[in-house]
Amino acid sequence: MNRTRQRSHESSTVEVEDVLQPIPESARTTKLSGQFWIWAGANVAPINWILGALGIQLGLGLRDTLIVLIVGNLIGMAGFGFFVILGQRTGATGMLLARGAFGRRGAYLPAAIQATIAIGWSAVNTWVILDLVMALFGMIGWVDPHQQNIPVRILVAAVIMSIQVAICYRGYRAIAKFERITMPPTIIVLVAMSIIAWTHLDINWGYAGPAGHVLEGMPRLAAMSAIMTVIGIGWGIGWFTYAPDYSRFVSRSVKPAKLFIVSVLGQFLPVVWLGILGASLATKNGQADPGQLIVSNFGTMAIPVILLVIHGPIATNIINLYTFGVAFQALDVKLSRRKLSILVGVLSMGAVIAFMFASDFAMILDSWLGTIVAWVGTWGGIMAVHYFVFERHHKDFSYLFLDPRSTSLKSVNAPAFIAFFTGIAMTWLFMYGGMPILQGPIATAMGGIDLSWLAGTLTSAGVYFALGYPRFRRRISAGVPLGIRTSLQEEDVLAQHGDACEEKFLEPAQPA
Repeated sequence: MNRTRQRSHESSTVEVEDVLQPIPESARTTKLSGQFWIWAGANVAPINWILGALGIQLGLGLRDTLIVLIVGNLIGMAGFGFFVILGQRTGATGMLLARGAFGRRGAYLPAAIQATIAIGWSAVNTWVILDLVMALFGMIGWVDPHQQNIPVRILVAAVIMSIQVAICYRGYRAIAKFERITMPPTIIVLVAMSIIAWTHLDINWGYAGPAGHVLEGMPRLAAMSAIMTVIGIGWGIGWFTYAPDYSRFVSRSVKPAKLFIVSVLGQFLPVVWLGILGASLATKNGQADPGQLIVSNFGTMAIPVILLVIHGPIATNIINLYTFGVAFQALDVKLSRRKLSILVGVLSMGAVIAFMFASDFAMILDSWLGTIVAWVGTWGGIMAVHYFVFERHHKDFSYLFLDPRSTSLKSVNAPAFIAFFTGIAMTWLFMYGGMPILQGPIATAMGGIDLSWLAGTLTSAGVYFALGYPRFRRRISAGVPLGIRTSLQEEDVLAQHGDACEEKFLEPAQPA
């Protein structure tokens, strides 16, 4: 009886999440272990030891890299935790939440950006797997490691992408189950890997930078700020848009503080752990290349290690593929999430093939991460003001799920777009990326100090608050969402009659 009930519950959950609609309380879970393993699984991956090694390759010493990694992620992951709570509170995905601030059709812009980002991340993480697999095949004589081996890479990528798509196709519960089952043995292997690295390898714990090029003074601060943007605070910021997609399945009966702590720890612990591992390994050869880090440091031990940690990028990518589906659905595309999981697999494969011909992966990764921080930080500032200030007392978010003809939301909310593009511009002014086009004049004038994440977030939040506050004040007593369409006369009625008018303005608009 219990098994039948469980299968029925899981089946109803799949039907609920296959189209964008509120997740009912009956389809939510009170267990927080799933949230921990989802976020831990997304970060127990080679990409995270590459992030640690990136600081070394770009000129920092080990101590400075670890400071940036630990302090930055404490700050960035704290912000991530608030977006996790937002998903639980509203039952909406990140890109559905954008409708409240940007407007019903205005939210197409952030949804399109997020879908594109998910494709890019899937390609990056799959490329990392290919590099590891080719290093392994080279060691056992299956391929010539000095050749590109493009056909073999494409074949391996296709197999791995098929596995990722198959898991994503099944939905949230399949993703959570995969993480829960595979994470414990993976952690055991990584613990053994860390012990070997830190006790048997010649790690240079006093590494201060490349010989003859140790950074000091302003250049040191500039380098630390740039790395902070991509592997510190910026890494936590990069997960803001993903957080609500998964926490919407958590019951509202769960205390938000517990959900916050569990989710943040699921992100913070593996990111910092593997970042430290990657940075310490990189002190031996200054490399950020994943295959080089493993093969040159672990020798024959690389074979069992690679076979097991290959799980990490798959665990990360199933989250990217799933988020692509719900972001693409927010564009009002009439395709089920399952069909979209196949589409994103095909698109990601195309991007993987393009990455195979990249010459400087570290520079590409640095620029890629900086660009992501620019858009997510700006979006996050707007969303934080909208839901934690303007709508902090609101409880009914069903208006986010209505179709364009039935919605009471404004089609396009101009203040959000003004704040968004102003924030993007300010981000660029304070950015100092690896490529000249990503080096803004203010950051350049400050000697390369990169405060782009701070400038973009504060600017977008400040502008959106300033432009939205007068409208917010007129309707605060009625509890009507800021984005609901009203005329000036109706807003006067709201101000005079308050709660009595709330239901009127939350009713779906009649189709024309």
